[in-house]
Amino acid sequence: MPRLPPTVRAGVRASLPLLVGIVPFGLVAGVAAIDAGLSPVAALGMSVVVFAGASQLAVIELLRSDAAVPVVVLTGIVINLRMLMYSASIAPYFQRYRSRWKAVLAYLLTDQAYAVSIARFESGTESGGDDEGDDAEADGGGSEGGAGRDRFYFGVAASLWVVWVVSTAVGVGLGRGLPDSWGLDFAVPLVFLALLVPRIEDGPTAAAGGIAGLVALAGVGIPYELGLPLAAVVGVGVGLAVEEVRD
Repeated sequence: MPRLPPTVRAGVRASLPLLVGIVPFGLVAGVAAIDAGLSPVAALGMSVVVFAGASQLAVIELLRSDAAVPVVVLTGIVINLRMLMYSASIAPYFQRYRSRWKAVLAYLLTDQAYAVSIARFESGTESGGDDEGDDAEADGGGSEGGAGRDRFYFGVAASLWVVWVVSTAVGVGLGRGLPDSWGLDFAVPLVFLALLVPRIEDGPTAAAGGIAGLVALAGVGIPYELGLPLAAVVGVGVGLAVEEVRD
């Protein structure tokens, strides 16, 4: 990567360990989308436009079960509400950039890009040297100080985006080649379990996950597949309540 600014290269390097987990996730998303009846264009387009693995898999599962469109949309929004908190947290570091550039950075926001970037910004290790000229260019020549933050974030987030889209495309190809009789109903729940278990770190998260699971089970059969978004809302509420009581 000889022509990339140093902080972009630093972002790409920081993303490399994360890519190991993105590849199988993207493969499953592509295969599951085809298995749910989406066309290859729609499956790949979802990854390009939405670019949010957890909500994509939830939406795919709902589409597979013929849920009502408002429920599908609502579920995707509920799952992605955490992006509001991420955006509010990281926005002060990008205030001085132009709106169009900030829109690109916002589009690329994911859990992983946020976690890696905010840790670097808060530690104060971002470089203000070699990229200052590049930031001035991106900023229309009006930036000063704190250079390199957007470039580092972009290096992380764009790497994740490329690998996610390519992995989904490979998954779409694999899904089209699999016999219908194989069935892949287990794939999406398995991925969600893999995402959930490492995040149960204390009492509030255990309560949120446990109660949400119970509500989801109890909600099977609720019209319009409303059980899933209901379980998510109840789980979040229980987790917040337990954390409040504990503090």
